[in-house]
Amino acid sequence: MALFRYAKRPLKIFLYNSFSTGTNHTNGYSTWVSRGSPISQSSDIKGLFTIKYGNPKPVFGLISRQFSDQAPAGTEQMNLIKQLRERTSAPIKDVKLALVDCNWDIEAAQKELRKRGKVLASKKSSRTATEGLLALAQSEGKAAVIELNCETDFVARNEIFQHLALSLAKQALLVENISQQSSGLYPVGADYLQDLQLNLEHPKINGEMTVHNAITEVAAMMGENVKLRRGFVMSASLPGVVSTYLHTSPQPGLGRIAGILTLEVEDKISQLDALQRVGSELAMHVVAAKPLFLTKELVSSDALANEREILKSQAESTGKSQMAVEKMVEGRLRKYYEEVVLMEQKFIMNDSLTIKTLVDNLAKEVGSAVKIGSFFRMEVGEGIQRLESSNDVEPVAQAA
Repeated sequence: MALFRYAKRPLKIFLYNSFSTGTNHTNGYSTWVSRGSPISQSSDIKGLFTIKYGNPKPVFGLISRQFSDQAPAGTEQMNLIKQLRERTSAPIKDVKLALVDCNWDIEAAQKELRKRGKVLASKKSSRTATEGLLALAQSEGKAAVIELNCETDFVARNEIFQHLALSLAKQALLVENISQQSSGLYPVGADYLQDLQLNLEHPKINGEMTVHNAITEVAAMMGENVKLRRGFVMSASLPGVVSTYLHTSPQPGLGRIAGILTLEVEDKISQLDALQRVGSELAMHVVAAKPLFLTKELVSSDALANEREILKSQAESTGKSQMAVEKMVEGRLRKYYEEVVLMEQKFIMNDSLTIKTLVDNLAKEVGSAVKIGSFFRMEVGEGIQRLESSNDVEPVAQAA
């Protein structure tokens, strides 16, 4: 038995040396000691063995607790990852990395993600953003539309992106400018809006911040370039109305193509509902028919000269006389007016009527002269590719 007892002793010493390289335990508590400390520093080796190995459970319990103090349990980690992802919509890989770097402090990790996201957003700002949405906000006699771009249709369907677009339109509607004193269409550029305060009320992004910072935050969340490209405000002289229509609309106030126009009356009328009904139909017509000018008189001389030259070349290729060529050109110009002039176009809902006839009939119905004051058509991404290949000024959407 004695021989067996002494045979076990080297194993105890081996186990003791293994554990003592990291910790020294006294009365059930652990303190860190330097690796390689001689065993002779202990006053009673036998007592240490008794403490260490007489009841091994507390020792391993302490080691287990030391490990668990460094990071939450697996279930808790998953919950933190889920919570942070819900808060930020950041990629799950980035969420986990931020939590690990911040010792699983969710608030610190969220702040770190925002910091990293802003850097990523600035790096992505040079990438082409041709997708996105138009957002529309409207009040009595006034409407505002903005274009918010992103890189993919997937982001355009995101509720955070859509919330931002609607908030920007509402902010544009509040802009104080000349449009409050007179009717017409007025640009509200991104440069003008970016320093204004925006109040967001989405669960994942809320609070008051500048337009610029809000766009940067959403770009960081989406992982794409997000850009406020342009905005316009249209107002009508009272008692007129502003009528709007949005095509491909995922929810009220959003769409990919917008048609806006004003209907103006000379006298105060009681049949505003008729004015609004026809106005909405005309706004839909603007989206579908893509008019470029309100009347023939407003067709630009450059556009007319260019079209006349094309038509003349086509007519001369038939080999007919000069007089016949001139008649052919004039006849085809009438067709051109019907295609690009709003008042000359056939109404899309009833092609037996021109827009001019439709407006005249409305005037008879309401008992006052009615006219279209101005109109505007806007589509997501129009002109962006052309801008990339040249230094031309960005085009304004078709307007009267």
